[in-house]
Parts: sequence; structure tokens; C-alpha cells
Amino acid sequence: MEIKVIGTGSYVPERTLTNEDLEQIVETSDAWIRERTGIGSRRITEAGTTAMAVEAAKRALEMAQTAPEALDLIIVGTSTGDCLFPGTACEVQAALGAAGAACFDLSAACSGFLFSLNTACVYLESGAYQRALVIGADTLSKTVDWSDRSTCILFGDGAGAAVFERVEAAGGETGADGRKRADPDGSAGGRMQKTWGHESRVGPFIMKADGGRGEVLHCAGTPLRNPFIKEETGNKEKGFGYMTMNGQEVFRFAVKTVPEVLEALLEKAEVPPEDIRYFILHQANERIIAAVAKRMKQPIEKFPMNLERYGNTSGASIPILLDEMNREGKLARGDKLALAGFGAGLTWGATLLLW
Repeated sequence: MEIKVIGTGSYVPERTLTNEDLEQIVETSDAWIRERTGIGSRRITEAGTTAMAVEAAKRALEMAQTAPEALDLIIVGTSTGDCLFPGTACEVQAALGAAGAACFDLSAACSGFLFSLNTACVYLESGAYQRALVIGADTLSKTVDWSDRSTCILFGDGAGAAVFERVEAAGGETGADGRKRADPDGSAGGRMQKTWGHESRVGPFIMKADGGRGEVLHCAGTPLRNPFIKEETGNKEKGFGYMTMNGQEVFRFAVKTVPEVLEALLEKAEVPPEDIRYFILHQANERIIAAVAKRMKQPIEKFPMNLERYGNTSGASIPILLDEMNREGKLARGDKLALAGFGAGLTWGATLLLW
């Protein structure tokens, strides 16, 4: 048995908000933003989270040559759904016509796609489902205070998706479209390749959280509207608010925990860091990624980045980057990839993939 990625897709809105645009509304500059973050522009949606998620999903399904009806599970990692309910995954299901799929959202902020990927693969490994669509999609622009230069320069909107399939190696791997999938050696036979110590191309994973530090990166929810709760109890204080962030604390948290979780994961899998082709990290800040590379004593070239064009797209950043690299031909069969993310919660984790 193997669990493998059979298709990827991504979508970013057409509207671009450059650093020069931000100079018109807050006291900042292109040079200041680039020096501290590496970001040059970001995309802003007018359509919302669901529309972006649907478009990314369509592109992933097209690459996977898989019909929506063949999906058994849809998980959307998002903290910014268009409504409280139904969930974004259910809205995606309706738009795609994937009537046979179980659907739910997973909220882990910028770690959302990574946590959703791991969750989906546990379902597939159990044998409960055969094919899963995993999406990371966020509209952080609606949570940003555009007068706060410490946060408004960082975030953008976008969506990324991947289709995962459980295939039985014995007798050949048959996809949802009925065609035989190639083995790692390029053949279409039924050879089972063991990786990471078990029969899966998706390796071990680690997921962590520290809820006691939730105020470091925080966004309030919707107001309480209950006639039995008196106004003087603090009802007004529970209203929707903008994102707040202690940037220095988040930076220290990320440069410490991301290398630690990656090193722990590689030790668990008995894979030396030199064997990893790419470290695909959450695209939050160029300085964070550079610090992780330095801590792990790995060349920065193994840490691809696209945040200069998109900024921090939260749960969408890892799948967007993965899809871009896939479509640009930068991923070869057999490449070992280490994915790592971190975000509000505080949450963080890492996963290994054999491409």
C-alpha cells in the first residue's frame, strides 16, 4: 500500500497589492518591507476563500485525472471561511459535484494545510477512504488592520490543493481513472517500494501546539448575541476584531521550533538532512527561512521561496509553493521533501514526502 500525491493545484487572485501601494496608506517603504520580510507584493481577493479553494481544487483534480465523484474525503485547512457554517469543504464539495465525499474544515491557522494533509493520510492509511482532496485556503486580507504597518505588509490571499490516493502496489497501482500508475523506477508494474520504514510515499509526521501562547498571534471572533447575557458582562468586548501579532515573539518562536521539529522528524525517519532535496516551509518571512537553513547547516538553495510575490498566505503557502515547483518541473520522482509549518495557536509541525 502506498499513499501518494497524484495532483496539485493552486490559485492566487489577479489583484496585486505592491509595497508601493502600501506606501500610500501607512508609513513604510518598499526597501523597509523587503529588508525585514523579503516580500515585494501580495494578492488580494474580492471573491472570498471558497472561490479560491474551488479553483485550486479544479486544477489539482485535472492534473490527477480524477473526477470529483471519485473523491472520498475533502479537508480544507482554513481559518478564514466565508461563513461560520456550512464549512468551506462543504461549499467546495457542492461546487465540484463531489457528492460522495465526507467534508470538514480544519482550523490551525498557517499550519492548516500541513495538519489537514496529515489528517487525510491517517484516514487513507486506515483504509477508510481511497482518495482525498486536501486544500489550504485563506483570505487574511479581511482580518488585517490596514492602518497597522506591522501586520498589513505581511499577508496575502490564496489557495493551494493536492489530491492524495491510496493505491495497492500488488498487481499494479490502479488510479481513479482506471490507468496504471508508474512505479518509482518508471515502470507500470506492481513493485512495492518501502519508504520511511513503511509502505507509503507519505512519511511520518509531527504536529505540536502550545495554546498557552495563543495571544501572540490572535484574531477575535464574532460578537455574542444572546438576550440572556447582559451588556455589562463584557458582551461588546467579544466583538470581531483585527489580527494582532507580537512579531518579535513569533519570529523567535519560528526560528527555534521549525528547525527543532524538522530535526526530530528526520531522526524519527532515520533520514539525514543531506538526503532531503527540498525543505518546503511555510512562507512567512525570508529571514525566518534563512535562519532555519543556517541552524540546520543546509544550503539556502534547498529552501525554495515565493513569498516575494505572494506574502504570507497562511494555510495556502505550502501547497501553492508545492504546486508551482511541481508545474515548473523542479520535483523529480524519488525526491525526498520535508514540509514544515507554524502559525497561530500556537501550532507547528512537519511531514516527509517521497515524490
